[in-house]
Amino acid sequence: MPVPAYADVGKSANDLLNKDFPTNVVKLEVKTFTANGVNFTVNGSQNQKTGGILGELKTKYSDKVNGLTFTHSWNSGNVLTTEVEVLNQAAKGLKLNVAGSLLPQAGKKDAKVTLEYKQNNITSVSAVDLFKGPTFNTTLVLGREGFLLGGEVGYDLLNSKVTKNNAALGYTGPDYAVTLHALSQLNVFAASFYHRVGADVEAGGKATYDTQSAENAVAIEVGTKYFLDPFSFVKAKIDNTGRLGLGYTQSLRPGVTVTLGGSFDTTRLNDNAHKLGLTLTFGN
Repeated sequence: MPVPAYADVGKSANDLLNKDFPTNVVKLEVKTFTANGVNFTVNGSQNQKTGGILGELKTKYSDKVNGLTFTHSWNSGNVLTTEVEVLNQAAKGLKLNVAGSLLPQAGKKDAKVTLEYKQNNITSVSAVDLFKGPTFNTTLVLGREGFLLGGEVGYDLLNSKVTKNNAALGYTGPDYAVTLHALSQLNVFAASFYHRVGADVEAGGKATYDTQSAENAVAIEVGTKYFLDPFSFVKAKIDNTGRLGLGYTQSLRPGVTVTLGGSFDTTRLNDNAHKLGLTLTFGN
């Protein structure tokens, strides 16, 4: 299997426990694609607690022959973002990404340069954030026969100090994956697993221990995904505090998907402590 980037180590378990559970928000996403390779995406979301509405218009053009991708977006906060990606031009497996954003009325701007390099048994990603710090962040993942070993280091160039120091160890098999993370300057440890039990069932869990926490307790979360048919599935998860998450996703027709989600505090069933959400996606 290809070696993932550091951010994707443990992705199977994270997706199982975090995706398809919209809560406290209503989202709408519309995607269209043109014959000459231009993609248009319109996103809109309303926070059910505050009533605030956020929207974004994104345009993406890919020139696969020359390995170029251009992305432009403009959101309702008047933030303009431009991203240019160059793939396999200087060397095979090398991807250069330059992204910048601007908030005109506040004069706020961001710029980040990212360099990713992939080969059979290695994936490395390095990024420089020019206006925040500037800061330098680099990750490296080595893989062989399913085993993964990765690390992440962040450095504040202006203040000459290390801001990140994380590590990961994992194994990915044909139908399961296990991962161990050491995060937050090696003060937080997280272990996760994912298992495709069968064609219709997936299961997973995660345990997190913070050595700096006063409670000195382990946070545990387990979840499962069940395919009702080729067009729909349900998901459920629960943690050691009694928080229950439920999700239902249905493909109404090709390109149209609706997801309903809820988060329920099982220790306070009679209180107003529950959250519901909805996501509707259109795409051709």
